[in-house]
Amino acid sequence: MRVLSPSPVPREPPLPHPPITLIAGPTASGKSRLALERARATGAAIVNADSQQLYADLRVLTARPSRDEERQAPHHLYGTVDAAEAWSVGRWTRAVLPLIDALRSQGRPILVVGGTGLYFTALTKGLADIPAVPTEARDEAMALYDTEGEAAFRLRLIPLDPPAEAGIASGDRQRLTRAFAVARSTGRSLSDWQAGTTPLLQPGTYDRLVLEPERETLYANCDARVLSMMDNGAVEEVRALIARDLDPALPAMKAVGVREIAAWLAGETTRADAVAALQQATRNYAKRQLTWFRNQCRDWARA
Repeated sequence: MRVLSPSPVPREPPLPHPPITLIAGPTASGKSRLALERARATGAAIVNADSQQLYADLRVLTARPSRDEERQAPHHLYGTVDAAEAWSVGRWTRAVLPLIDALRSQGRPILVVGGTGLYFTALTKGLADIPAVPTEARDEAMALYDTEGEAAFRLRLIPLDPPAEAGIASGDRQRLTRAFAVARSTGRSLSDWQAGTTPLLQPGTYDRLVLEPERETLYANCDARVLSMMDNGAVEEVRALIARDLDPALPAMKAVGVREIAAWLAGETTRADAVAALQQATRNYAKRQLTWFRNQCRDWARA
């Protein structure tokens, strides 16, 4: 595993006992393996921070810890939600905070592990109660960005939200268009909405780590994982999910792999093409996660 120099990361005061460690990273980066190793060594409990691994219906497709792994250390919030439910970030935080309090009262170290960036943002920065942004506003922002380019789009954003324009890294299309759409649709800048947020975990009560493998290694891991999933139950999971005739807008129905495998099961593509499409989708997902953590977790330790 590549370990980057810790010199840019500020030293933090000693953590109170029992410590909380946040372990983030893209899919197929080895988060679950690292968490299990640490849990076996320290007696820690592992708490899920991956929005797709919440759902009971998709153990294989979302690479949830196996039953054998779950027996080796306490695992929480894995596979506890039915696919017919739609959990938001707020719903997860309402579940995870009392769980963390209970584990700490037992004197047990805690590893919060996953790849959902907004979950970690909620814990470390808080989340603003921003009204839902209409689809039309999001589409307008993305169309302007794609048509005019980033430099011209930033000039449009400056009068609406100067702090966001100054603070968002170059090439971060998602965050730039989000800031623009929020300001246009709510009449209030995203920076203003976020100014009143409160972290859910107190600073100094947790340690932070992002796993950031070399991209070539990460993509190879993604491809290999897809092949393993296809041979070890992912197809059966998707077939069972389709049979439930659930709303396609539900989060579980949007999990990476559901659409690709469903297309093969419906006879719309070949198995080989479905595998290739799923591998590509998984690599794209990992790339988006890498971008998120590099932009949002700049002061976290890297491994």
